[in-house]
Amino acid sequence: MQDCRGAQDQEKATINLLRINAGRNAKWWYSAFNIVTAMVGIGVLGLPYAMSQLGWFPLHHKFPSNYYGQSGGDDERFATVGGGEEASAHGLRIGDPGEDGGYFVEGVWEVALRETCSARSNRAGDGMDLVSAGDRMGAGVTVLVLSWITTLYTLWQMVEMHEGVPGKRFDRYHELGQHAFGERLGLWIVVPLQLVVEVGVNIVYMVTGGQSLQKFHDVVCDDKCKSKDIKLTYFIMIFASCHFVLSQLPNFHSISGVSLAAAVMSLCYSMIAWVASAHKGKSPDVHYGLRATTTPGKVFGFFGALGDVAFAYAGHNVVLEIQATIPSTLERPSKKPMWKGAVVAYAIVAACYFPVSLVGYWAFGNQVDDNVLISLRKPKWLIALANMMVVVHVVGGYQLYAMPVFDMIETVLVMKFRFRPSLMLRLIARSVYVGFTMFVAITIPFFGALLSFFGGFAFAPTTYFLPCIMWLRIYKPKTFSISWFTNWICIVLGVLLMVLSPIGALRQIILNAKTYHFYE
Repeated sequence: MQDCRGAQDQEKATINLLRINAGRNAKWWYSAFNIVTAMVGIGVLGLPYAMSQLGWFPLHHKFPSNYYGQSGGDDERFATVGGGEEASAHGLRIGDPGEDGGYFVEGVWEVALRETCSARSNRAGDGMDLVSAGDRMGAGVTVLVLSWITTLYTLWQMVEMHEGVPGKRFDRYHELGQHAFGERLGLWIVVPLQLVVEVGVNIVYMVTGGQSLQKFHDVVCDDKCKSKDIKLTYFIMIFASCHFVLSQLPNFHSISGVSLAAAVMSLCYSMIAWVASAHKGKSPDVHYGLRATTTPGKVFGFFGALGDVAFAYAGHNVVLEIQATIPSTLERPSKKPMWKGAVVAYAIVAACYFPVSLVGYWAFGNQVDDNVLISLRKPKWLIALANMMVVVHVVGGYQLYAMPVFDMIETVLVMKFRFRPSLMLRLIARSVYVGFTMFVAITIPFFGALLSFFGGFAFAPTTYFLPCIMWLRIYKPKTFSISWFTNWICIVLGVLLMVLSPIGALRQIILNAKTYHFYE
């Protein structure tokens, strides 16, 4: 009897040590800025790079000056030159007869034209730049829009399932998994994935914080500093130093101020990224073809880019913990204010993601860096400011994703290994975790490849299809109903994403490691 009471006392002490749902007095706008902080992270800065691997609009091709659109029957083709002067330079006029009996037409050309352009270009030495209107909606835009819709749907599912059982709230992702799959199986399915996501984000945020500090230093110092060649390793260590202090904050409520500042910063640097790109304009030698030139490079690059996009939609892993801070009654369940905040957050997500993706790639083409802010050079003061905003954001984002990990670590130490709950336990456990993520970030500081790998390997399951599987198990929608079809479509797309994107990311990590000197 005493042992039973002792176990209960220990469990209560653990809950008091880290009460992620402390007070349950958050408002709907808390959920909005927490979701923005969790989702609109550094992943948005990698979206132009993903576009360079997925393709978008417009794609440019070189065609022979003696190629003319053909007309007639069902195989009508059209061509467009870059402009009137270029057409005149090639001796072309609207309505001129073509070599195959057709005629030159200024207008839209169809995809079939590309199938013959290669053979025809071999017959002419000169060429002119044509723009495919058929490519104006490429894979990149489609993937981005489809991911936005899919993840909004799965987020709605998680908000609904938070109180799926009357009188009970699933405050953690693994608790919902246990309800759907069983006590033991639910833990084994959800906890490893959630840990990989949260630890992976913290590692990537360490790398990003260090890179942004380095970029800030280089821009501000310019050629004035003799110490300009400070290694990235030291900047990562500088960034990590603040987390040894902030990690001692006990719960989500205690980091609300940090999270709000991070959300504001994410909006600001996203706006700076696309406004500065638009102000800069297109690079003189910009190209919009796929980044890779070889077939394997294009295929693996496409796979990796899918992971980049998946990483950008990463807020689901802390959604239940965020909703747990909102009060709930029978008359006004927590899902109402939570969903209101989620919709506002997703509107902000769209306002950040689409301009950065499209304008960033429009400005730099397939030579854009895996972090678009690195590609920007002027105005220097604005680029320096944007990079410091990134630092502030990833400080808050790191803590937001680390909090559930701290909860798991301390619960295991107290409940399984019988450590006494104390401030000293928190200090040691959390400091060791921060040191671990810092060490891994210093070891493999490959921003773009890490985004792709973690985006596909862990974010795809927890964001794209695990909520759908749990929905099918809990609510059991009628077979072949709209809900059944929708969930299975999301599951299939999510599984493909999980399988394909880590392949491209691992290849990129291997290629980067060949030229990288560790710990230098």
